[in-house]
Amino acid sequence: MKHRIISIKFIFALGLFVFGIHSYAQELEVLVNEALSNNPEIQKFELQYSIVSEKVNEIDAIPNTEFSVGYFVSEPETRTGAQRFRVSAKQMIPWFGTITSRENYITSLADAKYEDIVIAKRKLMASVSQSYYTLYANKAKQQVLSENIKLLETYETMALTSVEVGKASAVDVLRLQMRQNDLQQLKAVLKQQFLAEQTNFNNLLNRDTNVKVTVVDNLNIPIEDFELKASNLEVHPELLKYDKLYESVQQSELLNQKEGSPMIGFGLDYINVEPRPDMNFTDNGKDILMPMVSVSIPIFNKKYRSVSKQNELQQQEIQFQKQERLNALETILNRAINERISARISYTTQTKNLKQAKDAEDILIKSYETGTIKFNDVLDIQELQLKFQMNQIEAIKNYYVQSTIINYLIQ
Repeated sequence: MKHRIISIKFIFALGLFVFGIHSYAQELEVLVNEALSNNPEIQKFELQYSIVSEKVNEIDAIPNTEFSVGYFVSEPETRTGAQRFRVSAKQMIPWFGTITSRENYITSLADAKYEDIVIAKRKLMASVSQSYYTLYANKAKQQVLSENIKLLETYETMALTSVEVGKASAVDVLRLQMRQNDLQQLKAVLKQQFLAEQTNFNNLLNRDTNVKVTVVDNLNIPIEDFELKASNLEVHPELLKYDKLYESVQQSELLNQKEGSPMIGFGLDYINVEPRPDMNFTDNGKDILMPMVSVSIPIFNKKYRSVSKQNELQQQEIQFQKQERLNALETILNRAINERISARISYTTQTKNLKQAKDAEDILIKSYETGTIKFNDVLDIQELQLKFQMNQIEAIKNYYVQSTIINYLIQ
C-alpha cells in the first residue's frame, strides 16, 4: 500500500516563512511533534489500522482440509475381499482469483482506515496550535492588565498629590483605587482561565496537566497573507477518505462476484480390503484408492444479487456524503478566510485607536504639569486604552486561529 507521508509543515509554514518568528515556530513544532507521538487518539487509530492490515493474512487462508475415518461394522463383501475401514481427505478451493479479490478488499479497507490517522493528526496539530494561541492571548492580556494597574498606581499618586494641594478630591482617589480593584479581579480570572487552558493543552500532549507551558512573548499580524490554494481542498483527507470507501465498495462487489462462483474440491478415499481366505487370485485383498473431484455451485444465488444491489446503493450514499462534506468544508474555509480578514481589519483599527489613546494620555499628563487635571478623563482614557489593547490581542489571536483552520483545510 502506498500512503502519503504525513507532514507537519503545513502548520509551521505560516510561522517560518511569513511571520519570520523562527524561535516561536520551532517551539510550537516541538510541542506538536510531542503531541503526535503521545496522543492516545492517534495511537488508537494506528492500532485500528494495524488490525485491519493484519486481516490480509487472515483472509489468505483457504477452507479447512476435511479428514474422515469410517469403520465398517458390517463388513461389505466384495470380489477381492471384505472392506474393513475407510479414510478420506477433501480440500475445497475457491474459484480462481477469489483470494486475490479478498486481499484487494481488505487492502482498500486499510487504505480508508489510514485516512483516519491522517485526519486525526491534522486535527490534533490544529488543536495544539489553537490552544497555544489561546494561551498566548491570555498571557498577553495579563501583561496588559499589569501595565494598566501600574499606570493607575501612578495616577493614584498624582491624585493624592493633587488632593493635598486642593486640586482634586478624595473621590478621585477612590475611583482610581476601585478601577485598580476591577483590573486585579480581571487578572485573577485570566490566571484561572490560563490554568484551565494549560490543562487542556497538556492533555493534548498526553502529559502531566501541571506541566508549565511557556508561550511566545509577542506575536504580530504579518503585512501580507500567505497564498491560498482553494483547489487543495478537493484532496483533503476528509474527502479522500470517501474516495477510499468508494473504492472499498468496488472491491467488495468484485469479491461478491467471485464468492458467487463455484468452488472446486479435490479429495482422496482409501478403503482397506481384507484378503479372502483360502483363495488365491489376482488382486485378492487389494486396497482401494479413489481420487475425487467435486464442484460446489451456488444455484440459489439470490444472496449475491442482493449484496450487489446493496453495494450499488452504498456507492451512491458515499458520493452524497462526500458532496455534503465538501460543501461543509467549503463553508468552513470561506468563514475562516472572512474571519481572518476581519481580524486584520480589527487589528488595524485597534492600533490606530490605541495610538490616539496614547496621545490623549500624553495631553492629560501635560495638563497635570500645568496644574489642571480631570481624573474622570484619566479613567475614561485608561478604560479606552485597555479596551483597545484587549481587542488588539484578540484580533491577533483570531488571525492565527483562523490561519490554523485554513492550513488544516488546504495545506
